[in-house]
Amino acid sequence: MSILNGLGVAMVTPFNSKGAVDYPALQKLTEHLVNGSCDFLVVLGTTAETPTLSEEEQRRVLDFILEVNAKRLPVVVGLAGNDTAALCRRIGAFDLNGVEAVLSACPHYNKPTQEGLIAHFTAVADASSKPVILYNVPSRTACNLEASSTVKLAEHKNIIAVKEASGDLGQVDYILKNRPSNDFQVFSGDDALTLAIIAGGGDGVISVIGNALPDMFGQMVHQALFGQLNEARHTHLELTSVIKAIFKEGNPAGIKAMLQHLNICEDYVRLPLVSASKELKNEIYSLVAELDVTPV
Repeated sequence: MSILNGLGVAMVTPFNSKGAVDYPALQKLTEHLVNGSCDFLVVLGTTAETPTLSEEEQRRVLDFILEVNAKRLPVVVGLAGNDTAALCRRIGAFDLNGVEAVLSACPHYNKPTQEGLIAHFTAVADASSKPVILYNVPSRTACNLEASSTVKLAEHKNIIAVKEASGDLGQVDYILKNRPSNDFQVFSGDDALTLAIIAGGGDGVISVIGNALPDMFGQMVHQALFGQLNEARHTHLELTSVIKAIFKEGNPAGIKAMLQHLNICEDYVRLPLVSASKELKNEIYSLVAELDVTPV
């Protein structure tokens, strides 16, 4: 049985005013999550602005988080690409010591068929020395890993879960109903749909809002997993407005604005992304005030 369940947080990569990785802020964020209600860390995902990090930076960021975390929480690393052969070579050569699993998104830009996606992820799973979590996020990749394809891939002994960010609850329900066993896990890839997916039988979430609110969002996730749906619903409804706000101008601009307000890191992002507008920042700050969250 996998040790990954509950609240996983897709960590941001803090930057300083010169555009370099801000390691003191990354340490602060890591401790904030480890000491909160976070169950596992996800490094080098979409929220980390990984496409703007060099391979050397990616390695340093992962190694730094592993050092700070000191095995307190399981760590998942994002490794993806749209050249299957190159990705498999990279995974084969990548030092995965200290990492629990690999999160791999559908190939972007190529727009493969379902047959192509199945072949791609089969090759990735064969190449990886650690278990693989599928990541379906069609809004970014221009292709949808259909539920039937996920169920077929779930039969691979080295594919243990899916992060579902299609926004299609019917698709998620199909996976939950037809997965080969409950050992194959289904994580929400949308903060706003987390409660619905867990209520349907999902295993947790890989979250963005969890960067800022690991205790509050983690409490909701854990309540839902324990069947305390009335309590979880209350927290869910408290958070719907701020979750909507942080995605208004893209991810991670919104969550970084929130993290800046909470004194965890600055709001700098790398081009082609830009920081949240003053209007959005004010909206986020107002919503945070309503939640009565204390800065770190």
